[in-house]
Amino acid sequence: MRIYTRTGDKGMTSLVYGTRIPKNDMRVEAYGTCDEANSTIGLALSFLLNEKEAEIIEVKKAFHRIQTVLFHVGAELATPEGKEVKWKLTEEDIKDLEKIIDRWDQELPSLKNFILPGGHPAGAAFHAARTVVRRAERCAVAIGNTNPLVLSYLNRLSDLLFVAARYVNTKLAAPEYTLHEN
Repeated sequence: MRIYTRTGDKGMTSLVYGTRIPKNDMRVEAYGTCDEANSTIGLALSFLLNEKEAEIIEVKKAFHRIQTVLFHVGAELATPEGKEVKWKLTEEDIKDLEKIIDRWDQELPSLKNFILPGGHPAGAAFHAARTVVRRAERCAVAIGNTNPLVLSYLNRLSDLLFVAARYVNTKLAAPEYTLHEN
């Protein structure tokens, strides 16, 4: 299979089921932003390749599953309204994120100020992924008639990415900096 199809050369793309729409359609922006978020999560994980601590291995495993679900969220956003979604997001997918948030957050120092993004390269990349997920969420809202589970999943995922950045920074002894009050 060739990578290039030439079908998008004039600014149009296909949704699931073949419906053609302009590449600047909000639906394309939403699923494209999910893809960008997924890539940013992959970047964060690449900084953890050589880490062998049990906690970091848990992070890698958790995000492998999350990346798979996020891919499916993008596919749902790429499915035209009124068409059947092949893979359905569930409440359990959202609860899985909440369980991870709760488990990792218990091991973190209490927040007393705003955290500035940074720390270990993986932590910084998780912070970047969080901002991309927030944008995906805004785009999904702008589509209208978006599955409420998609909105909840993206909202919770951004929360998890914040906790993941702090968790990785803590486990790898990377400093966290807080907002400097003038």
